Amino acid sequence: MEPFIPQLVYIEPGALEYPLGRELKKKFEDMNIEIKETTSHNQIRGLPGETDLQKYRIAKSTLVVGVRRTLKFDTSKPSAEYAIPLATGCMGHCHYCYLQTTLGSKPYIRTYVNVDEIFDQAQKYMDERKPEITRFEAACTSDIVGIDHLTHSLKKAIEFFGNSEYGRLRFVTKFHHVDHLLDAKHNGKTRFRFSVNSRYVIRNFEPGTSSFDERLEAARRVANAGYPLGFIVAPIYMHEEWKEGYFELFKRLEEALKGMDLPHLSFELIQHRFTAPAKKVIQKHYPKTKLELDESKRKYKWGKYGIGKYVYKDEEANELEQTIRGYIGHFFPSAEIQYFT
Repeated sequence: MEPFIPQLVYIEPGALEYPLGRELKKKFEDMNIEIKETTSHNQIRGLPGETDLQKYRIAKSTLVVGVRRTLKFDTSKPSAEYAIPLATGCMGHCHYCYLQTTLGSKPYIRTYVNVDEIFDQAQKYMDERKPEITRFEAACTSDIVGIDHLTHSLKKAIEFFGNSEYGRLRFVTKFHHVDHLLDAKHNGKTRFRFSVNSRYVIRNFEPGTSSFDERLEAARRVANAGYPLGFIVAPIYMHEEWKEGYFELFKRLEEALKGMDLPHLSFELIQHRFTAPAKKVIQKHYPKTKLELDESKRKYKWGKYGIGKYVYKDEEANELEQTIRGYIGHFFPSAEIQYFT
């Protein structure tokens, strides 16, 4: 799979006050990519396309270069204390992705050029919590690796946290374009995670992402570069012959990593879930999807922000968890399973 190159670029005038903004403008001019001006990265109007579906697909190949003005970080997922906002949006077309609804009418990809201001804010959060370690997740609202060959913002973040005393960085990706990150001075303070799944899920629900084999090869390179390595199995999905599919996943993973020293290997397990608004958006954007979205087959679970989601019923969820934990225990007995949710 080739690295992402945007078809269309928008730039906020304020972004050109920052070195990265000017660098990206020149880079895209040299690539003969159409560049338009926008007053705000939150207000992109007039995207090409005659139908909503065409506009959606063009938006997913559009990059907006902007300034992140809201520097208050969101509290993150089970894996970190804060989400560090380096980018928003993703060029992948994963049918199940929660960004389908959280990004709503703004599925275009945004990168923020005021990285030093973002790092200053991260330092304040670290100072508030020290001597406790503060973990930052860089992939809550994007697949940051997918655009970092263009921006190198993630590489700068890796080296920023590599020099910090109380900070740790984490991110997850479905892309294999990692070569420029291998020489970053991470000092073991960044956990590099890859999203993996069964053949069925990757084939049917993850178009526009790197193949499983490409991800595995990238994981080997990342581990050889000394990064703490992790895998997120998400969404764990009950498809036909799912037990065999996930067994094969871990068998292939074990074969790919055989002989490597992985003292801090971690796994995070997330069952498939969806919300009522997500279902509408998914069916609109991917009208032929095979994704099972039948509320009657699920359990309704209230979220901490009052937004409910449909997850597997308790008996099925327990079977999923015990099966996957069993496979990890068999193939990777010394690995840490950080959570199942």
